[in-house]
Amino acid sequence: MDGGAFGAGKAGGAFDPQAFLRQPHTLLRLLSWVFSIVVFGSIVNEGYVNRLDESEEHCIFNRNRNACNYGITVGVLAFLSCLLYLALDAYFPQISSVKDRKKAVLSDIGVSAFWAFLWFVGFCFLTNQWQASKEEDNPLNEGGDAARAAITFSFFSIFTWVGQAFLAYQRFRLGADSALFSQDYMDPSQDSGMPYAPYTNEEDATDAVGTYQQPPAADAFDTETQGYQTQNY
Repeated sequence: MDGGAFGAGKAGGAFDPQAFLRQPHTLLRLLSWVFSIVVFGSIVNEGYVNRLDESEEHCIFNRNRNACNYGITVGVLAFLSCLLYLALDAYFPQISSVKDRKKAVLSDIGVSAFWAFLWFVGFCFLTNQWQASKEEDNPLNEGGDAARAAITFSFFSIFTWVGQAFLAYQRFRLGADSALFSQDYMDPSQDSGMPYAPYTNEEDATDAVGTYQQPPAADAFDTETQGYQTQNY
């Protein structure tokens, strides 16, 4: 295990809030967190309007309820994801296992790239439905600022999540280089499949030779069998 892998210090160090807040990926997560609040908050508060002769409210984006639902759902889930990974970033230096750190960084890359894609889809979807909206559906132009804010911050969220994915990839590359030795190195003395015998010094070899005893000579067997005489029948 290597406590200094994947862009963090050795495990067990004290948590420094100022250093944590100054990290680039922390700043991007906080921005993404704020942007997600703006998106779903704008739609929830002012994203539903109705005509003067109607009592039922409809989505401001071309009366397409799916557009409002998409913006709210993506915004809320992105909000929760930001909180989750902020907590993971704070705990990350305490992880001592290189494999666990690698899994955390890889998940950060995948999740950030996934959310960047979802925000891109959301930006295109909301923009298209806003352009297709009819003026007679909202003659008083209620909620126009909220709709434009949701579209604008959906666009900004694409870049903040792409930035998080890029920084996570840099951490992965840095961690892969720093952890290469600790993962691949193996002490030869502990390799059970060595094709050669372990080293012994000359004194050990001399002791081993000194304890060796020669087998008895063949004459010893002859003296023991001299008392036996063959009999002729």
